[in-house]
Amino acid sequence: MNTARIDLLALSLACLGLHAADAPSRVDEPGGPSALAARAFDPPAAHPQAAAADPAAPAPAWQARIRAYLEGLSRPDGGYAWEGQSRSHLTPSFSVVACYRVLNQAPPKPRELAQFIRTRHPARLKKLEQEHPEFEFQQIQGLLWLGEDAAELREPIRLWTKPIPYLRQYERHGHPVLRHQLAAFACRALLGLPLEDLAADFVPYLESRRRANGSFNNTPVADGGDGHVLNTLWGLEAMDLLRRAGERRAETVAWLQACQLPNGGFTWQPQPEFAGVDSAAYTWAAVMALRRLGAEPARRDACLEHLQSLWNEDGGFGDSHGCPSNPMATRYALEALQALGGLASLNSHPPRPRPPVPALPPTLKVYTIQIEAHGQGSPAEAVDLARALRIHLWGAKNARPDWLARAQSIADRQNVPARFFIANEEYGAWIDVPGLGTYSHISDVVAPPGVGFGPSLAGPEAIAWPEFRRRRLGPLEAAGGRLIWQFGENEELVRLFLDDSIEHGGYAAISTYHFGNPDFCNSEPFLACYRGRIPFVALQDAHGVEPWWFADMTAGFRTLFLAEAPTWEGWLNALRHQWVAAVRHDAASGFETWIHSSSNPVREFVLEREPAWRWWDHPAIQRPMVSIVAVRPEDPFEAARPESGVTIRVRCAWQNTTQGLPKTPIAELVRLTVNGAEAAPTIVAPRSPRAAAYTDYYHACHLAAPAPGPHSATAVVREIQSGRISSRTIQFEGASPNPSGRP
Repeated sequence: MNTARIDLLALSLACLGLHAADAPSRVDEPGGPSALAARAFDPPAAHPQAAAADPAAPAPAWQARIRAYLEGLSRPDGGYAWEGQSRSHLTPSFSVVACYRVLNQAPPKPRELAQFIRTRHPARLKKLEQEHPEFEFQQIQGLLWLGEDAAELREPIRLWTKPIPYLRQYERHGHPVLRHQLAAFACRALLGLPLEDLAADFVPYLESRRRANGSFNNTPVADGGDGHVLNTLWGLEAMDLLRRAGERRAETVAWLQACQLPNGGFTWQPQPEFAGVDSAAYTWAAVMALRRLGAEPARRDACLEHLQSLWNEDGGFGDSHGCPSNPMATRYALEALQALGGLASLNSHPPRPRPPVPALPPTLKVYTIQIEAHGQGSPAEAVDLARALRIHLWGAKNARPDWLARAQSIADRQNVPARFFIANEEYGAWIDVPGLGTYSHISDVVAPPGVGFGPSLAGPEAIAWPEFRRRRLGPLEAAGGRLIWQFGENEELVRLFLDDSIEHGGYAAISTYHFGNPDFCNSEPFLACYRGRIPFVALQDAHGVEPWWFADMTAGFRTLFLAEAPTWEGWLNALRHQWVAAVRHDAASGFETWIHSSSNPVREFVLEREPAWRWWDHPAIQRPMVSIVAVRPEDPFEAARPESGVTIRVRCAWQNTTQGLPKTPIAELVRLTVNGAEAAPTIVAPRSPRAAAYTDYYHACHLAAPAPGPHSATAVVREIQSGRISSRTIQFEGASPNPSGRP
């Protein structure tokens, strides 16, 4: 074996907190034996002041407390979960392995944990829209730390030879996410794969992201902007593996030290324009990056005190002082303390008690809100769905004011207790953050109907976040509206927006369940760190023309809020107090109930009152199997709108595509009667010219001149799978002699 390859591997493993003995015995032998079993839990080289652990000595009290916290996250599936979740996830499981490694202990069930890490890549739930190589890194490093082999990942990692551009509909320039791309260096080193394959594309990419001050960031230097402390750590790791760690050392040390705040913690860059707050992630990144350069924080003791202040009574660490514990922050804090030689100080610094959670008022009830449900197509069917599914607040996505008014008028006339409000996705709005890129999908707004909340900032010119706050957020909040975070795969960027929102107001909620992604907290797991800080909601993000053909999603997940009444004011108050929970129960969840709640008390409150909102097997809260609408010339939003007379339109329930098209029938029409007499409706089933899929499917019966006065129509349908019969009857008036229909 090439000696240079051995030296490079040893160096790379040392940089990643491993030892040469942890490496496979032959880098060119797929699946070869390793010495991991004996050395898997050797701690990484610690600060000189740290005392070596004595395996025979009883664990100190601080270790027992942390271990109890970690085991509280253990789940029967073999992995570890976020607080409040019943399902484990790769990222908290990896974080727990890292924590046990700092404690110099093995997890209680290492083999079961290894199997979970090996088999539960987040893409298992749904293919990710963009590759996330950081997940493969977590799998490889987690398995190696657990003394397991990761050879099956060698071939996929070999294919990573050049950066993958980010989708331009999300980042205008297609700049790859640095965190994801540079995982190629670390993964190859861990698996003993050569780095030569990365020289042609990855190395120039890496070099182009380094600023003159030594920091790294997401965009090329030529685009401007300073570095980011997390991206600087990723860049330094890759430079270490290339044996170029000494380049710009003095400048990089000075830049990293300048990120330290007066409280001893670190923020993301020196004197940032916004989001200049501390975070366990930033402090960890700065400490670990400085350690790579043979340096320390300029105010080391203050940094130690800050890290100690993140320790909570439950044994875990929060992202900032007073924040709830989470496994990622716990890993960051423990590894930073170890690097600074401060772990033993936890013996003399007891965890900080968190303020007690106020009891929920007994007058609260559970109500349902849908955010970005349909705001076009049939308002009559939107009202039908709201009635049947017991949706109290219906956020109509990008609806015209007259559609909102029409839907509300129908609901009021039929005594349906649903209120329709504005819930817009402002397509074409771009925010530019120098050094990180120019991003869309950043402006999803909700507001009460009929209010002015300022224009969308969509347009060719991108704007800065501070300007967005002033021009978009200011008028929106003044009108009683709020901003919802939809999604973003660049963790370094998203943390800035959310941290600044906590500090100064901004995003009032974070999207989780979504029409195109079963759970954003699965593909962007760092979002779970904001539990208890920003409430979680479900986001319908309706697609397609008709509400009826999106009913799989409308009936699949929703947001619950606690209030005394289902009003807009009650909703805003629930957001303010984080009395909110997102719930999913559909095919995407395997027909299990998934919940993202703001806190355990909110989760318990919601579950205790499940009969009031449970829709999947509740006889009074059911997806309707049939829609029947009397469409008149004066109904501008309804399909099958006649020139004169009345058309009875019947739609049966179908499974739908995510783009809001009928896919597979669930129910079929048995008969249609009008005024007691059986009718012979016509099937209308247009197809897409580019595909075989239906764009609509309904039965139509036209009444050319129904007599003035009351009439009735009844549609009887059969559920195809069960054979169950159901029906729907409507009352309608005969044709007006002077219809105000088409011009």
